[in-house]
Amino acid sequence: MIETIDKTLNMLETGQKARVIQVRGGGSSRKRLLDMGMVPGTVLSVTKKAPLGDPVDFKLKGYNLSLRKTEAEAVVVEVLED
Repeated sequence: MIETIDKTLNMLETGQKARVIQVRGGGSSRKRLLDMGMVPGTVLSVTKKAPLGDPVDFKLKGYNLSLRKTEAEAVVVEVLED
């Protein structure tokens, strides 16, 4: 069963899976996130999280991506629970 709870990427724990719902913000930072694959509908998982939560590593579309905590706060996701 899939449970949906809207969160931002920085709220996820290691091992959790989520689907991108929206990328907030504007300008070059939003465009950069979209260019890196953070487009609505993309499924990703959290692979690593630094002890203080910055940066966070994600696996999406066959590659790993590290984001700063502030960048991760701009991406709204739907948590996927098995």
